[in-house]
Amino acid sequence: MANRSDDLDFQIYGDDMQTVEVELDPGETVVAEAGAMNWMESDITFEARMGDGSEMNPGFFGSIMSAGKRLLTGESLFMTHFTNTGQQKRCVAFASPYPGKIMPLELDKLGGEVICQKDAFLCAARGTEVSVALNKRLGAGFFGGEGFILQRLRGDGLAFLHAGGTIVEKQLNAEALRIDTGCIVGYTGSIEYSVEAAGGLKSMIFGGEGLFLATLKGTGTVWLQSLPFSRLANRVLASAPQTGTSKKGERSPLGQIGQILGGDY
Repeated sequence: MANRSDDLDFQIYGDDMQTVEVELDPGETVVAEAGAMNWMESDITFEARMGDGSEMNPGFFGSIMSAGKRLLTGESLFMTHFTNTGQQKRCVAFASPYPGKIMPLELDKLGGEVICQKDAFLCAARGTEVSVALNKRLGAGFFGGEGFILQRLRGDGLAFLHAGGTIVEKQLNAEALRIDTGCIVGYTGSIEYSVEAAGGLKSMIFGGEGLFLATLKGTGTVWLQSLPFSRLANRVLASAPQTGTSKKGERSPLGQIGQILGGDY
């Protein structure tokens, strides 16, 4: 049976390179992705565990299943649990691995469930279930950028997501929103996700918006990011000095078509 999530206090520092500092009462725990911690005060202990700690006694088999699901998302087998073992409040801080914003979510006010990109999760209160959400639509699986696999956060406490650039929140009321697949940070569980062709063949090849767009439809909340890390990385690589191993003409329109057909995009 799932725990009730620990009740966390927090403060976010910075603007474009943000850090969230979480305050833990004695005995409280925050669960984070491996390598996300920046600093921690005395009396904070940490332990790498298989699983998110959302169940009291998952057992060995339950832990293996949870870790196996995390492998599907490309994340580490282990999550790090930070616990205040002292007698007074202590703090531990976490940061995202690239420039952007940190977004706190109160899951109990969002229907208890949020679906997010597989690399968006940063940390959450103990008792939050971090699992895999498999997209049931075949088109979304092949062409949605993130494939069939997203992350599902369930619980009644705080969870923190990170995103590149600026975060924009959209409220949908029986509406549809078409989005570049990499720009989705997350959405509430009531939203339906699908993928559609971006347009005609000429627009798909020369339009620069990718071959497919994600469509989010329904009633609920959607969070978008202005600068996905993949887009940032592509711009950095495109601006890097060309080496002797670069293909001639790769920056021309014909060269770009060759990269698309060759799977470089």
